[in-house]
Amino acid sequence: MTPELTYLAYYGGLVLLTILVQVLAALQQVGLPALAGNREGLVLTGMALRLERATANSLFALALIAPPVILLHLTKATTDVVGQIMLVFLLARVVYVLLYALGIAWVRTIVWLVGFGCTAVLYAMVLGF
Repeated sequence: MTPELTYLAYYGGLVLLTILVQVLAALQQVGLPALAGNREGLVLTGMALRLERATANSLFALALIAPPVILLHLTKATTDVVGQIMLVFLLARVVYVLLYALGIAWVRTIVWLVGFGCTAVLYAMVLGF
């Protein structure tokens, strides 16, 4: 497997882990009956809420990063640079989730921009820019 596909798989694992941690934080905050119910009116706060938002953002990021990585792989247009971009993306997303969970806002935004920039660069590569 190419490095970029490996990093994409690791990122999928990070998203799964983020979901699990978010559910555990929500479970601790509101209890199993509330989570097992229909969740209408369920209000999370603090870290559980921040992790819920980080999870949603991570899922969007996964949906955006996967197409260019797969397209570059399928067209055999991958280079060492693509692997390096994916590594930077993966590291940025790990840091992003941690910063979001801890409520560190401004640095989190900068780290988000790094990951988003990696995604944009990969799309530019797919489109031949």
